[in-house]
Amino acid sequence: MFDEQEIIQRCLKNERKAQKMLFDHFAPGLLSVCMRYTSSRAEAEDILQEGFVKVFKYLENFEGRSTLASWLRRIMVNTSITHYHKNLKHQYNYATDDIKELNIGDCELPDVDFTHEEMMSVIDHMPAGYRMVFNLYAIEGYKHKEIAEQLGIDENTTKSQHSRARKLIQCRLEVLAKEKRTEPGH
Repeated sequence: MFDEQEIIQRCLKNERKAQKMLFDHFAPGLLSVCMRYTSSRAEAEDILQEGFVKVFKYLENFEGRSTLASWLRRIMVNTSITHYHKNLKHQYNYATDDIKELNIGDCELPDVDFTHEEMMSVIDHMPAGYRMVFNLYAIEGYKHKEIAEQLGIDENTTKSQHSRARKLIQCRLEVLAKEKRTEPGH
């Protein structure tokens, strides 16, 4: 049985076994959070490891105002943002000229059911700047002002990135829907 408070107390005493238990309990879910902000599993695993280093370093600051799971999630999102800044500083500068080949003209969201894997694949294959803003806004629930502050960009840029990301997702889903309709059995 996983007793969160006991594990926290033991982790605060630097007990390796308790740290492993905490990691093993939360890592699978947190890895999926990290993967939304990266282009590879290996990169997400690096962020997860870096995030857990922060968790153990700052665990004494956890005051219990939120659940431990949401506190850990926020650390992973912030670590993902930091990683992004360190490694992909200029990825936000996607002007429309840079994405002409993506053809984000007028597309309508098709009336087709998509699997979770198909949806995640569409999101994962967006340009990094679009993916970062879309995930922070649509999935994590940040406001554009908060995103702009965290990423060091203008608030209008986050709005533009989010709008373009939504349009790109919509168009890619339309293409996927056409492919699904032409498959045998549809």
